[in-house]
Amino acid sequence: MILIPSIDLRGGQCVRLLQGDFAAETRYELDPAELAGRYRDLGATWLHVVDLDGARDGELGNRAQILHLANTAGLRLQVGGGVRTDRAARTLLEGGVARVVVGSAALENTAAVQQWFGEFGGERICLALDVRIDAQDVPRVHTRGWTEATAVSLWDAIDRFAPQGLRHVLCTDIARDGALAGPNLELYAECLRRYPHIAWQASGGVRHEGDLSQLRALGMPAAVSGKALLEGRITESQARAWWAA
Repeated sequence: MILIPSIDLRGGQCVRLLQGDFAAETRYELDPAELAGRYRDLGATWLHVVDLDGARDGELGNRAQILHLANTAGLRLQVGGGVRTDRAARTLLEGGVARVVVGSAALENTAAVQQWFGEFGGERICLALDVRIDAQDVPRVHTRGWTEATAVSLWDAIDRFAPQGLRHVLCTDIARDGALAGPNLELYAECLRRYPHIAWQASGGVRHEGDLSQLRALGMPAAVSGKALLEGRITESQARAWWAA
C-alpha cells in the first residue's frame, strides 16, 4: 500500500480543516516546499496537494505555488481543489502535475469530465468522492469543498465514469477527516468488494501506523495522510520504514 502525504494550502499556507469546515482551521507554521522536501527525503514518492481556496471558490487559488512544487519537490504531485474546467486540468498537467483530482465537476459537469479521460488518460485523473453516510448507511457524495450535499451515492458516481476507464478514486469519509477518529474500514471494505479494479485511496481519519496496517490488511492500494504526519502521530522513523517497504 502506498502512503501518500497530504498538504492542504490556503492562502499559500499549510493548514488543516476539521470535517471541511473553513471556520475550523488549524494553521501550521511550515513552508510547503520544505515540508514536501522532508517527505521526499523520508522516502515518499507521491504528494497529495489540496488547493482549499480553489475547492471553495472554483478557481485555482494557489496555482503558482503548486506548479513550483511540481517542478522542484522531486515528488509526483496529485492535485485537487478547483479543478472544474478543462483549462484548469490542462494548466496543472502541462505544468508538471502528475495527476489531477476532480471532485465537484465530476457530478456537476459529468459529460465534460468523461471526455477528459479520453483526452488526458485514466492514469492522470483521480476522482475525489467525498461522502457522508446517511441514515440508510448509503455514502452520499458532497461537493464544493464539502459544503453542498447531493443525492448521488458513491456507487452511482463511480458508475458514471467506469466506461471511460476510471482507475483512481480518492474516497474521503468527511465525518472522519481531520478528526483523528480512525478510517472508515467498513466503507473501504465495501468499496473494494464492489470495485476491485479501482486503485482506491483511503482518506480521512488516519491516526497512527496501526490504521495504515489495517488499511493494508483490507487490500487498499493507497492511503492519504495529512494531520497524522504533520503532528508526528506517524513518526518520521515509522514513515521512513513504511516508504522503504
